[in-house]
Amino acid sequence: MMYDDDHLRSVLRELDDPESIEFPRDQARRTAPCRFEQLVRLLEERFRCVCEVDRGVRDASFRGEIVVPSTAARSGQRVIVRLSNFGSLITAGAGGQARDSSLAVERLHEEDRDRIAAASAGLGCTYVPGHLLRERYDGGNLEYWQTMWWHRYFDYM
Repeated sequence: MMYDDDHLRSVLRELDDPESIEFPRDQARRTAPCRFEQLVRLLEERFRCVCEVDRGVRDASFRGEIVVPSTAARSGQRVIVRLSNFGSLITAGAGGQARDSSLAVERLHEEDRDRIAAASAGLGCTYVPGHLLRERYDGGNLEYWQTMWWHRYFDYM
């Protein structure tokens, strides 16, 4: 399901726990791996491809990364999808490194975004567009260089 920016900003703030930066204190860690694997299968079905999957993420606020190959994406570039450890948030970008490219969101074709949002909504996930994640994070306990909401929910700690 797609929400308006104000609603999503309130969700980002509500989930923020400066004392627990990798995993929420009140969330069972056991459901995240299962949800991640379900998301991989759903994205492969929606994009009719085999995705490259990074399941070995450690020291991060996200569960893993799923890469849809450029040949299957309407964006014409590989699409990078990340599932946060917090509140089942999900985001995506097209091209290079999703976390480093300011153009990643602009390059993501809306058809790709809609397929990702639809697949993830069935799992209870909330899609957060990159333009919100690039907004300034004003919470606490992150490193001095971690200045965006992206760092809070979708990056290495």
